[in-house]
Amino acid sequence: MATIRFTVNGKASSVDTEPERPLLEVLREDLGLTGTKYGCGEGQCGACTVLLDNKATVSCVTPVRAVEGRRIVTIEGLAEGGRLHAVQQAFLDEGAMQCGYCTPGMILQTVALLQLHPKPTDAQVVDGLNGNLCRCAGYHRILAAVGRAAASTGASTGTSTGKGGGQ
Repeated sequence: MATIRFTVNGKASSVDTEPERPLLEVLREDLGLTGTKYGCGEGQCGACTVLLDNKATVSCVTPVRAVEGRRIVTIEGLAEGGRLHAVQQAFLDEGAMQCGYCTPGMILQTVALLQLHPKPTDAQVVDGLNGNLCRCAGYHRILAAVGRAAASTGASTGTSTGKGGGQ
């Protein structure tokens, strides 16, 4: 057992756990953050994507020891002050979800993509979302949502505070 300290959604957190335990399991079971989904357990589908120091990271294969002293943002941490993050709003406006299981990971991957490429080309979007699978095949709406988020004005797609909102 070890005490692992980190920041999640802008709040200092610590857990007493086995250091090799998957971050996904700690987020869901210990911290009650169930928006992050278990998909494949092998880091291949993107359902468990979180932002780790603003970088998209698959949490199912990330040992919790790797987040010591770092900042994590989950889907629960994007909205701020009752207002959806620009990417969340774009997904909602475009109806870019069917069953919704992949949506948290897709949204967080999109946030990371738009931090690197604020006005991405189609090829950059496809490449950036390549590791995130949608079993309902809602890709056209997902791509439209990414385009809408990138085109939105006055709304940041960053998460510099770790609490969402890009302030």
